[in-house]
Amino acid sequence: MTLCFATNNVHKLEEVKALLPESFTLLTLQEIGCEEELAEEQSTLEGNSYQKADYVFKNYGVPCFADDTGLEVFALDGEPGVHSARYSGPASDSEANIKLLLKNMEDIKERQAQFRTVITLRTPRKTKQFEGAVKGKILKEEVGAGGFGYDPVFVPKGFDQTFSEMSAAEKNSISHRGKAIEKLVNYLVTHENELT
Repeated sequence: MTLCFATNNVHKLEEVKALLPESFTLLTLQEIGCEEELAEEQSTLEGNSYQKADYVFKNYGVPCFADDTGLEVFALDGEPGVHSARYSGPASDSEANIKLLLKNMEDIKERQAQFRTVITLRTPRKTKQFEGAVKGKILKEEVGAGGFGYDPVFVPKGFDQTFSEMSAAEKNSISHRGKAIEKLVNYLVTHENELT
């Protein structure tokens, strides 16, 4: 079966490719000729994930899946959530996003949060969503040089390191995206005959 992963993130593509059996061919947006920026205009991760997958399926006729991820801080009523990538403005500047988050949490003692990923699979016969989440807490300052986004200020529950201090393999083994992708792959493998 041929599927497109509606993302321009090379790291995400490689991660999924490594998990899919050989009976699946994974295409990039470039390989199907989709060069436009995929819109994310919805108010939820579920909505954005569906919007991207549905757009690619309807306009390019290729079964596909798309993801959307957000950091949800409970004391901030779930912010930055669906706006995580552009929390500080349209520039998608991770450093500015972290600074704004820490500023907004200056006087907050309860620092619990979670990263959440929603993947939407869109094929001729199925539309299905998969969710992965990892709970943790937000530090008061950045620690670690690896990862991306909010990784330097997020410590997953049960660990004493931020995502930035972990190796890619360590992070992927417990991460929100890793959990959602695992559910997607398990579904694809066990339902392959029902999807086309």
